Amino acid sequence: MPDNLIPNNEEIRLKKLYQYEILDTNSETDFDTIALMAAEIFGTKKAFVTFVDKGRVFVKASSSRIEVDHISRAYGLCSLSIMEEDLTIFHDTHNFPELMKNPYIAREGGVRFYAAAQIRTSDGFALGTVCVLDAEPRTEVTAHQSRMLQLLSRMVMEKLETRLVNRKIVRAYDDRLHRLAHDMKNPVTSISLYAQLLGSREMSNEKVFAMAAKIENSSKGIEKKLNNLLTDARSENSIIELIHEPVIITDLLLQMQQAFELSLAAKNQTLIINNDLSVLIYADKDRILDVLDNLLSNAMKYSYEGAVITINTSFTADELIVEFKDEGLGLSEEDKQKLFLKFAKLSAIPTAHEKSYGLGLFIVKMLVESHKGRVWAESRGKNLGSSFFISLPIFKQ
Repeated sequence: MPDNLIPNNEEIRLKKLYQYEILDTNSETDFDTIALMAAEIFGTKKAFVTFVDKGRVFVKASSSRIEVDHISRAYGLCSLSIMEEDLTIFHDTHNFPELMKNPYIAREGGVRFYAAAQIRTSDGFALGTVCVLDAEPRTEVTAHQSRMLQLLSRMVMEKLETRLVNRKIVRAYDDRLHRLAHDMKNPVTSISLYAQLLGSREMSNEKVFAMAAKIENSSKGIEKKLNNLLTDARSENSIIELIHEPVIITDLLLQMQQAFELSLAAKNQTLIINNDLSVLIYADKDRILDVLDNLLSNAMKYSYEGAVITINTSFTADELIVEFKDEGLGLSEEDKQKLFLKFAKLSAIPTAHEKSYGLGLFIVKMLVESHKGRVWAESRGKNLGSSFFISLPIFKQ
């Protein structure tokens, strides 16, 4: 029994926990089902999905009805469990005198048997547990039960990741709709005023034609904004349901190169692809192509006419790395802090004054992370070019 129930990485652990926005949320079927499955596997009436906050243990899901949704961290066995690297199992809590100070254990009908698996992030931070408990002690926990409890904890983590991505997408939609409503306000008002003028007085044919042209222009502006919204929605919505298959990166790079041939020629830019790899990644082909397209488009947008853009590929034992290197406007230190945020406005202005809404890199980050990959950028400073990197897990049979 440790003297201190606060992990050494507590500050970072809590930041990780808060990112998932799970605390104080209402019941959700997915988590409730996992708690019920844990209870079924162990043959107990009580099983929980919990998250350990700064001073409390929040109960997200329970296999049976409970009166409260949190208890003090000092009395939660889950607080002890997140300190461990492996399963936490008490066959009989009454065999541990130090636990008898806990009112949930010492009272009549209290906790005698307890088993928990940590809900752990990919970088090793324990956020909470999937746990089962009983008022009667037990002499044995089978290897099958232990393994299933660990699998359930991983399922919770997967649900958290999916839930977070979906929330990001919804917020992106909300922000985009607010911007769209703002952008459409003026053309809609103009159309209304032109219609009122046309219906309220007689005008010469020349004036009627002029107003009709203005109405048409305003309508086309609205149509264009709606089309842009739908295009962005298609790019992001696909992250919810990915269709994974073995994909050769060479095929995707070739497809991307062909798609941008005319655009590169329009800015007199040259694309060089240094790739001799035949490694497979297990990915949604269309979504990874979206990532590559966004990164190349970004490199072209912030590079001058006549610039050279280079794509380099490499790999480690576990991941494929693709670099998009440009000779463009580069990144300031302030820019680096904003990268991959939704609607981020960087200091650089596209060299041909192309439109930029700050969504491309945000979409790239979501799509890459949904494939369990990473994305980052490097730059020596303003006007010194940039390199954007993505890494994706290599498919292993």
